[in-house]
Amino acid sequence: MGFVKILLLCLCVVVTLFPQLVVCITRHYTFNIEYMNVTRLCHTRTILSVNGKFPGPRLVAREGDRVLVKVVNHISNNVTIHWHGVRQKTTGWSDGPAYVTQCPIQTNQTYTYNFTITGQRGTLFWHAHISWLRATLYGPIIILPKHNESYPFQKPHKEIPILFGEWYNVDPEAVINQALQTGGGPNVSDAYTINGLPGPFYNCSSKDTFKLKVKPNKTYLLRIINAALDEELFFSIANHSLTVVEADARYTKPFNTNTILITPGQTTNVLLKTKSYFPNTTFLMVARPYVTGLGTFDNSTLAGILYYKQHNSSIKNLPFLKPIIPQINDTNFASNFSRKFKSLADSKFPINVPKKVDKKFFFTVGLGTSPCPKNTTCQGPINNTKFAASVSNFSFVLPSVSIMQAYYFGKSNGVYKTDFPETPLNPFNYTGTPPNNTMVNNGTKLVVLQFNTSVELVLQDTSILGAESHPLHLHGYDFFVVGQGFGNYDPNKDPAKFNLVDPVERNTIGVPAGGWVAIRFFADNPGVWFMHCHLEIHTSWGLRMAWLVLDGQESNQKLQPPPSDLPKC
Repeated sequence: MGFVKILLLCLCVVVTLFPQLVVCITRHYTFNIEYMNVTRLCHTRTILSVNGKFPGPRLVAREGDRVLVKVVNHISNNVTIHWHGVRQKTTGWSDGPAYVTQCPIQTNQTYTYNFTITGQRGTLFWHAHISWLRATLYGPIIILPKHNESYPFQKPHKEIPILFGEWYNVDPEAVINQALQTGGGPNVSDAYTINGLPGPFYNCSSKDTFKLKVKPNKTYLLRIINAALDEELFFSIANHSLTVVEADARYTKPFNTNTILITPGQTTNVLLKTKSYFPNTTFLMVARPYVTGLGTFDNSTLAGILYYKQHNSSIKNLPFLKPIIPQINDTNFASNFSRKFKSLADSKFPINVPKKVDKKFFFTVGLGTSPCPKNTTCQGPINNTKFAASVSNFSFVLPSVSIMQAYYFGKSNGVYKTDFPETPLNPFNYTGTPPNNTMVNNGTKLVVLQFNTSVELVLQDTSILGAESHPLHLHGYDFFVVGQGFGNYDPNKDPAKFNLVDPVERNTIGVPAGGWVAIRFFADNPGVWFMHCHLEIHTSWGLRMAWLVLDGQESNQKLQPPPSDLPKC
């Protein structure tokens, strides 16, 4: 990490019975966005990378640290970087979604992202946030506890980032451009990857296999990140149990499982306790997709190898064991697994879930169609249409300028409207027989919230073009998952079952296929905050919207002025 300079920023004196000195530091990074040739599956292609690494470099900080990342764009594409899950309290200019909080960084331009890690510890990740560039532009964010603070679980012998991704033998930009032009579904990826490597089940890839060497009777912390574009993934290690201890940089009540399910945009820390002896075998670490929709998908299997460090044998000569993975569309496993996540909610890590709700919202999420342009032929699902996706039947249109700049400088006219509906304008049986009209509306509509409003949002999947799971990500916030279920949400009966004691706190949650999820949060972070499906094709089709949270009264409750190097459109 020679490109990291750590500078002393401040000395914070914590007054306790015995005054203790706490050091807060600023961590400086430089991210050079540049081209790099990579060979996978016997295909060599030029990809986008950071500092010549794929996946990109680790960003490491402690809770409370300030982070400055200078991004230098050496490629022909416009680019932005999103620090996925970082709260960005009053620093929305550093959040990263193109045309929402900033204009993209143009060729040969730079922009320095400036934010402080507050109240978070664990694993997050960074990725590009424009078009499909995040296919190769991603890397881990590792947030360590403050000095003199420990994990609320056994200190691991070693910590290993595990990043899932998708590999395309062609440029992913060509894939999404073709899909948007034809109106059909995109071509699927050619492989899944673990730390950039596809593993032995793919053509020409036995040498490109992630290998994890372990010692007996040790505890390892696996920092698992799903950076894939379009697939939720099951993950399991043969003959080993995993203990979940953290999700989306929030500690959870520990629970054991043989398989985890992780959606794009989610992170999960697990403890792996190794066997007390040297087994005469190797163990496959396998990931396969969880799929609920009707479209095509990459139905392949990713594998890495876990083996025990022995001095006198080669792993090539050892047999391997393969784990058992749930069925590809096992919605019951998905639902039961999601319900196991609960916050620690103890005296050291208390939670502040809204008990009283100021504003209630009910949004539908799902697919739909849009008209095919005149004199063209489209490959959408119904009668020469294009695929579309929407929130409450509004397919969000990104403007050609930054929404937050338009808001901040009072130039919102013609850029966005603030009339996003609190409930769908045309209610129907959301998980029953779909309506005949599948066309979506288009627009750039925001919800406006007063500072510190307590919000309850129910996200309801629809059966239009098939029920499907949707991992929804809210920028700028962690939210409490207070309830979930299958079928249509019942506002008269379902709230009685909400968990307001120890609900899990996340930034990304899977809306169940043919079901709903209820979240709550305090709108305590001023700015414009994107909310979208983290299946990249659904975002491209318009399953996205934004919240505008107004300033509070205090100086630390106001959006900071834009930095001088904020990119121009």
